[in-house]
Amino acid sequence: MSNRPIIDWPAWTNSPPGRYVLQWEQAQLDRVVSDVFGYHALQLGLPQLDALRENRMPCRGLVLDAASGASLPYTLPPATISTAGAQHAPANRSAIWCDLLDLPFEAQSVDLIVMPHTLEFTSDPHRLLREAERVLVPEGQLVILGFNSLSLWGARQSVGKVTSRPFVPATHDLIAFTRLKDWIKLLGFDLERGRFGCYRPPLASDQWLARYAFMEAAGDRWWPIFGAAYMIKAVKRVRGMHLVGPLKVKKAVLPSGLTPAATPNTRNHTE
Repeated sequence: MSNRPIIDWPAWTNSPPGRYVLQWEQAQLDRVVSDVFGYHALQLGLPQLDALRENRMPCRGLVLDAASGASLPYTLPPATISTAGAQHAPANRSAIWCDLLDLPFEAQSVDLIVMPHTLEFTSDPHRLLREAERVLVPEGQLVILGFNSLSLWGARQSVGKVTSRPFVPATHDLIAFTRLKDWIKLLGFDLERGRFGCYRPPLASDQWLARYAFMEAAGDRWWPIFGAAYMIKAVKRVRGMHLVGPLKVKKAVLPSGLTPAATPNTRNHTE
């Protein structure tokens, strides 16, 4: 097990920078999942966010990782793995403990998957993305949220890794937006939407964060790709499958100078 210090998720989400990031992420999720339709939707990890609260699918579940041990971004006593789901799931929402790298769902059975910072806590992000691609139906949607390594927050996290004082909770290195975009394209996803946010400097107090509130509008306009957090929405495409409308029968085009041959139904037909 790594000796690298890990910030506890519940403690961090109650801190000023944690509340700042989660407020932005919750607003993005509420907007982006509201118009995704189907029957089954899953949120993988991070119960501090209710990623599916604005989604109207009949079956919505919270999937929590029971196999990552100390890497869990939430507190879980080992003896309560089989019964602890209810205390983490939102009201009227089922919770499932499993290995996120081996999801217990049939192939092509889920319409929407949301992964809030899940890739930053898994030991194998490629495999987790492959699992998401496996269980999603064709045209199913994948939403990913993460910290942007190409930002002031990412720079502070890199320095904190050297000094053993990380600023954001993550078991592994932050994943750059550009790298993640390449990964999902290789799996056959089409990027439908990308969004950056949280442009204020990585500060630890509400007072100092409030002083830099002007950077939200400025960053969104002048340096959008350097936000502290990002959200990606992608659609699973199945190559070779095309959705078509009603077939239209085209009339044959006659070469110039030719006339149609006479038929028995022609009035001028000679017996």
